[in-house]
Amino acid sequence: MPNPKSVVILGAGAWGTALGAIAEANNHQVKIWSRHGSLSLADAVKDADIILSAISMQGVSEVAKQIQSLDISPDVIFITATKGLDPETTCTPSQIWQEMFPLHSVVVLSGPNLSKEIQQELPAATVVASRSATAAEFVATVFSSPRFRVYTNLDPLGVELGGTLKNVIAIASGACDGLQLGTNAKAALVTRGLTEMVRIGVSWGAKTETFYGLSGLGDLLATCNSSLSRNYQVGYQLAQGKSLVEILAHLQGTAEGVNTCNVLMQSAKKQNISMPITEQVYRVFQGEITPRQALEELMLRDIKPEYND
Repeated sequence: MPNPKSVVILGAGAWGTALGAIAEANNHQVKIWSRHGSLSLADAVKDADIILSAISMQGVSEVAKQIQSLDISPDVIFITATKGLDPETTCTPSQIWQEMFPLHSVVVLSGPNLSKEIQQELPAATVVASRSATAAEFVATVFSSPRFRVYTNLDPLGVELGGTLKNVIAIASGACDGLQLGTNAKAALVTRGLTEMVRIGVSWGAKTETFYGLSGLGDLLATCNSSLSRNYQVGYQLAQGKSLVEILAHLQGTAEGVNTCNVLMQSAKKQNISMPITEQVYRVFQGEITPRQALEELMLRDIKPEYND
């Protein structure tokens, strides 16, 4: 076990709290900051060794700017555990942190990690990725435990996109279950969804093999098969006839897949990338079609080879 480190968690939601508990169980000093709490951001990050961001996508840029104005050590390592895309720039959270802190190491933490299961201390594995192998290995030692296995990776963009893009497929998967379409349909949907993730991820510069690891396929399987997933719940309830506005109003926490889907469609159209499942989810959000009509349109697409990229 490494010497005790000062770990600051930004965001007091289920995910940030769960990660804080893991670090604390490893005898590290943990402070959790929330914009609704009494601890100031300046006091929270003072003397920090690690700053871990688990805030929702919409708050990332604002909080990063606030920290930029504070006096932090040049040795601080930033970890991002947020899954989403910036609607203005289509940047990932790690790209935002790295742009604002170009001299610091930025590490992405992502994997099949449903917060409630982590809090229940059920076994899980995750991936920490950085362009700096040293930074990734350091973060792995801080968070590794007998119930939380941490792998390292040198493709931060791929690890981050795996966790981000699968949220849209999880919405489709929830709708599939909500419509009671069966195991065959869901297996096909998830598999073709992975193909979409790889297609756009590689076009953005990620490595293909990353998407077949824990942060891609692993996270996809966990999120598409669990009612604990907020994104899955959005799709399931859409299939039950509820409106998106109604669902989001009663959802505990943020379903990042909703915003991600909108950003993805804008980007895919500009780059002329085929994303049929994402497109159908987007059309359901816009009220153009019902979840059942979306499925029928996917089934009636032109016959094509399974692999033609």
